[in-house]
Amino acid sequence: MSSNGQETEAKFYVLNLMEIEILLQDLGARLIQSRVLETNIRFDLPDARLRSGRRVLRLRRDTEARLTYKSAGTNEQGVLSRTEIEFIVEDFERAKHFLEALGYQPIFVYEKYRTTYVLESDGLPLAGHEQGRGLQSCLIMLDELPYGNFVEIEGETLESIRSTANQLHLKWDAAVATSYYTLFERLCTKRPDLDPTLLTFGALNGVKITAEELSVHAADA
Repeated sequence: MSSNGQETEAKFYVLNLMEIEILLQDLGARLIQSRVLETNIRFDLPDARLRSGRRVLRLRRDTEARLTYKSAGTNEQGVLSRTEIEFIVEDFERAKHFLEALGYQPIFVYEKYRTTYVLESDGLPLAGHEQGRGLQSCLIMLDELPYGNFVEIEGETLESIRSTANQLHLKWDAAVATSYYTLFERLCTKRPDLDPTLLTFGALNGVKITAEELSVHAADA
């Protein structure tokens, strides 16, 4: 998330996450978070008002616990941009009970392994009201989900995100302009044997998922 509270990112389905990581290291990217398991719980009210308004309320646990709100987003050339409010909470379980006491219900649990790098790019347009071109950085998240691997690139501008994708040899027209939750919803319509509330490694253990079932294309193919 940027300093102005705006999340701007592009997501790509990939076949070989290890090659992307090697390329990042060759480009001089800096590792800021080693591979860690994330557990995420998405909440909504009984009338599903958050989901119907394309808003997200999420509780996440990795090395810390974080509570996150995301507004409905806009999509420009495969880049999703939306307001994000996120802060650290002291206790994951107490935060969960707090939300439930307010009437929010868990509607979706998902897991992923995430490794995070930062890559600086020179010569890109500066953000905000600054003039000229200068140094910008992008966060690159290497995500391993139960149904496949993805690269998320988060930056201040569309130009910086697109430049980073080019450096990683990712096909821009393969950007996935939707959430991991929506991808799982698509999958569950084709796999009625799956529990639509559980995207966990245990729930999908031994299940082979294709790009076609997710309605995505590999950006590194």
